[in-house]
Amino acid sequence: MGATKKDTDRHLGRRGLLIGGAAAALGTAALARDELARLWGRLPGPRTPRVEGTVDFRGALWTAASSGNFRWAERPDDYRIDRVIIHVTQGSYQSAVRVFKDPSHQAAAHYIVRKDGRITQMIRELDVAFHAGNRSYNERSVGIEHEGFVDRPQDLTDAMYAASARLTAGICARYGIPVDRRHVIGHVEVPGTDHTDPGPHWDWKRYMKLVREAKRDADHSKAEL
Repeated sequence: MGATKKDTDRHLGRRGLLIGGAAAALGTAALARDELARLWGRLPGPRTPRVEGTVDFRGALWTAASSGNFRWAERPDDYRIDRVIIHVTQGSYQSAVRVFKDPSHQAAAHYIVRKDGRITQMIRELDVAFHAGNRSYNERSVGIEHEGFVDRPQDLTDAMYAASARLTAGICARYGIPVDRRHVIGHVEVPGTDHTDPGPHWDWKRYMKLVREAKRDADHSKAEL
């Protein structure tokens, strides 16, 4: 499941504007522009209106996570999205939803995939979810939780693999993310993490094959329109 250490950089307030001004005074024009763009995205409050129930993956259920478990953002304008990170909840779907709604948990992922293949979105892809235990990876990734336990291969169902592969394929298509193991990774592969998910029973070869097939099908359908 997502990391329990809060992303301590989620609120800059007006201090961010002062830092941006200092960067403009001290650096080149290009550096100042880059710094201002980066800090603007980290100021409290999104620029895109949030409509309750809006999802980024068609067919997903919407259940909002606590705002204490993510940071408002405007991705990919302020942070480039170039990773999908795969998690396993180490619990039931219901328990994952419960803790992601709890502000004291200080962690949540964008999506949860149930054993039956149903997908729930809890954080918009625009926003930075606290799921990776690494601020840089949080800012540049979309996190997907999967219901179950890492030591129970029976929890990783065919329906779960298929639904998750379609979800990951859609994310990769949206942001131009290569469908490979450098860009679709497990939580265990995030630098500095102490998590082991998705665990030894997660079938990466099968999963990546399904993601590539789903993306190819989606690309083919788009070309026919």
